[in-house]
Amino acid sequence: MNILISKLMWQNGTRINQYVFAIIITIPLLSFGMVQGWLSPMISVLQSPQGPAPVPFTTTDISWMTSVTYITAIIVGAPMGHLTDRYGRKAMTLITTLSLIIYWQIKLLCLQPWALILARAIAGIPCSACYIVLPIYLKEISDIDLRGALGSLLILNRNIGYLASYVFADLLQVSTMLWIGLLVPTVVFFIFLIMPETPEFLVKQGKVDEAKNVLAWLRGVNILDQGLEQDIDNIVKVEKQTKADPKSVWKIIWQDRPTFKAFIITLVIKITQQFDGYLIVLIYAGFVTERAAEAISLKLSPNKQVMLIGLVQLVGSIVATCIVERTGRKLLLVSTSFAVGVGMLVLSGWFYATSVGTWLPGWLPVVAMCVCIFADAAGFQPISYIIITDLFTFQLRGTVSSFANICAKLSNFVQMKWFTKLCELISIHWTFLFFAVVSFSACVYTVLQFPETRHKTVAEIYEKLENKTQKKDVENDVA
Repeated sequence: MNILISKLMWQNGTRINQYVFAIIITIPLLSFGMVQGWLSPMISVLQSPQGPAPVPFTTTDISWMTSVTYITAIIVGAPMGHLTDRYGRKAMTLITTLSLIIYWQIKLLCLQPWALILARAIAGIPCSACYIVLPIYLKEISDIDLRGALGSLLILNRNIGYLASYVFADLLQVSTMLWIGLLVPTVVFFIFLIMPETPEFLVKQGKVDEAKNVLAWLRGVNILDQGLEQDIDNIVKVEKQTKADPKSVWKIIWQDRPTFKAFIITLVIKITQQFDGYLIVLIYAGFVTERAAEAISLKLSPNKQVMLIGLVQLVGSIVATCIVERTGRKLLLVSTSFAVGVGMLVLSGWFYATSVGTWLPGWLPVVAMCVCIFADAAGFQPISYIIITDLFTFQLRGTVSSFANICAKLSNFVQMKWFTKLCELISIHWTFLFFAVVSFSACVYTVLQFPETRHKTVAEIYEKLENKTQKKDVENDVA
């Protein structure tokens, strides 16, 4: 590792290694995006007697394929934060990448329903790990002024994976696409074998000198750099305080007021983001486009419709990467959650109006749908992952990420399993209205409670939260 660092050292303070490393770290999520994206255009193909599967898939088979990933993700996600803190970010990323390799290998060997359900169950490992391990890894190799931009690469690369699957499904044979899917994690796995662990975890392991080498490599500075020494000393100091504190992680979360408030903020934003309806819009994209085609000349094949959605997602992610360090987390979160709410409100109104026989232009729901998907990808979604690494220390990051991930996967499972029944019970326009209310509520909550975390340390953020808490206590005492 030290040989690699010495060979790839960039001097004069360039931080190109952080950018390159961040791109490599997020490629497993690109591969997982291909995993998720593969299913959408392939469902009808797998159900066809002329499809690549030995026997056509039944509705029950498809139901298990779409839901089993989230069941496994919940089970695997529970200990993932603890394992990440114990065995390291690099080791867990290697395991994540290995699970992706196994997933693609199973599908290459067999396309029987049981094999694909097994593969989708294994996909539950990266479904959790990519959203727990990779954000922590990214945060700990990034300078404070790059955290947002590099963190947004997670959703950007995932959406590249989505779009790649949609395009490959339209242009390539199934076996060719599966070989490409296998190639991506395989190459990344061998690259990761020579990549370094994060400085913070190395300090935790007592490898302070190695942590200095890694941090110097990431920043492109000499190992004797004064700022480097100071940052390593700060990491060592935090680690000593952590070891000296006998309280468990959950006890710290419950008893420390700023930490507890940060925990509540994280859960509210994470859960509202999952229930903002973006997942349902993706599922109903074909249905909305089909309804819109009745009023306008919009004739797209199912694959072309899915590719349009993937392109909108990707553009939103690119926008987030470009502006997140300029606008800040709070403004981006407020504006995009509001935009998602407006889109959902328009969809609700359009479905209601057309259900009672009122004419509305067919392009309206298509635009509203694209606004929802774009806004979610441009801010609401990436910020929900970035804030976990912004708001918590090394000691708490893994545990909070795991818990937030479990809540997210439960939310996804509920929506996937019962959305259709809910629409039958209260009709689709009321369901989209619910999503609009959730998005607007998230917008208001962010304005009132969320502290700006851009370019701020955890201590600075907690000081702001503590001041807000004390001010509220004073107001209650006066009342």
